[in-house]
Amino acid sequence: MKFCMQCGAALTLLVPDGDNRPRHVCGSCGFIHYQNPKIVTGVIPEWEGRVLLCRRAIEPRQGLWTLPAGFMENGESSHEGAAREAMEEANARIDIIGLYTLFNLTHINQVYMLYRGQLVDLDFAPGEESLEVALFARDEMPWEDLAFQVVRETLNFYFQDQASGNFVLRSGTIDRNSEDQRNYRMRLLEG
Repeated sequence: MKFCMQCGAALTLLVPDGDNRPRHVCGSCGFIHYQNPKIVTGVIPEWEGRVLLCRRAIEPRQGLWTLPAGFMENGESSHEGAAREAMEEANARIDIIGLYTLFNLTHINQVYMLYRGQLVDLDFAPGEESLEVALFARDEMPWEDLAFQVVRETLNFYFQDQASGNFVLRSGTIDRNSEDQRNYRMRLLEG
């Protein structure tokens, strides 16, 4: 950030009085510009043991498969955002079952909230951000062509829980250990 969104003056990066982190502060009007993580919400659309995935038509990771997900919008809840993303990316109507995974991606300042959801019907088709959409069972899953680590981790847990018949809420942090996109470390919160 370079300029104040309140008055347009130049900003300085400093630790404001009573704070413990550097913030962009306006030297003219004193406004403190807080930058916080973005929330990504999405859904695992289920149909008779299979999961609906979308092949991305946009960057990042164009051409790879993912769950319908995206940034929350102002004025919506996280589960409303998950249902909206399913409609936007896959023209799929979803009944939300419940929160399934909550992952922190601290290296990119994002929090992912992924829900389980039941497809209302099989009337789905690619939205503007998808090249194609398809249902996959565990043994059909395009594991090597998944776009994001958070999707891979969520689907691994999902199919484990599907086999046991016991779906458990999971929460943790996915850290990137190096510049290699495939080199991640997963830490689950226990309890």
